[in-house]
Amino acid sequence: MAEAADLPHVAPDALAAMLPPATTALVVVDIQKDFAAPDGLMGSFGVDLSPAEAAIDRIEDLIAAARKAGATVAFMRVVTRPETDPQALKTLMARRGSPGGEVICRADDGGADYYRVMPEPGDIEIEKLLFDSFHGTDFDAQLKARGIDTVVVTGITTECCVDSTARAAFHHGYNVFVVSDACAAYEPELHAGTLNVLEKNVALLTASDAVIAAWA
Repeated sequence: MAEAADLPHVAPDALAAMLPPATTALVVVDIQKDFAAPDGLMGSFGVDLSPAEAAIDRIEDLIAAARKAGATVAFMRVVTRPETDPQALKTLMARRGSPGGEVICRADDGGADYYRVMPEPGDIEIEKLLFDSFHGTDFDAQLKARGIDTVVVTGITTECCVDSTARAAFHHGYNVFVVSDACAAYEPELHAGTLNVLEKNVALLTASDAVIAAWA
């Protein structure tokens, strides 16, 4: 399988014209305790979190560059409660033999908290129940109210919430870019495979250094 860096990426010198800050949003997907922190749920399972930490390093730099350039920054976050757990998810987990598997990013135990990144006044914040940042939220309305037509997607995990959000953004009419080194999955093949599919269908790939340079 090809490495993520080997996939087609937009030429860095072409990016500035494609990512005007006034109409572009940096989308930060699910940088949260349960997904990325050593003392979160995935960390308690012994999952290797180093890919997530490396992606977050780059996300921090991208957030700083976006703020300096005047681009919108939008934070997505899974927030779950027993009374709002989707029945389809509970059924899926039960049929897999893991009926408690849906208990992640709880609102009342800190699992849904941001990890290493934090919104500031003027940023967009979205709470969602599942993977797609547009489904059941006002994300589309908030982007359109700001005149945004382009999204630069980052976050974790590549094959789940990043993938779902990028596809939904495309279906809502946005120009979609995915920052290949500012996303991460717990399994490298899922990361590269998902980026390969997204690039072939709904998004252009870029790298964090190229986006930062475009916004410099």
